[in-house]
Amino acid sequence: MGKDSKVAQEKLQKKELAPLTTPYFRHMIFFDPQTLWTKVSCPVLALNGDGDIQVSADKNLEAIKNVLQSGGDKDVTVIKLPGLNHLFQTCKSGMPSEYATIEETIAPQVLDIIATWILKQTSQ
Repeated sequence: MGKDSKVAQEKLQKKELAPLTTPYFRHMIFFDPQTLWTKVSCPVLALNGDGDIQVSADKNLEAIKNVLQSGGDKDVTVIKLPGLNHLFQTCKSGMPSEYATIEETIAPQVLDIIATWILKQTSQ
């Protein structure tokens, strides 16, 4: 590898890694949402797509339900949505690189679930 290509590669690596060193990213890595979830006492609807490779649907939904219930919240609904990615789009791989290739903004079933849940909550 020539000196110029090595320098170019190092610049590219720095550019790619730069977002990972921001205060926001560090906050997201070290923030523990459980400290706040235990204080929630209102109805909660938690959704995750099973094609989400950024957040494990099984682990995330179970953790949310458990911590809310341990804090005394009795009205917790968790739903794992098959075939949906992190953005609730119907996906093939779930990879973030796929997001821009999917024409669907959000799967209609997600909007139906949210609307039905809100109507249920407001009719009580």
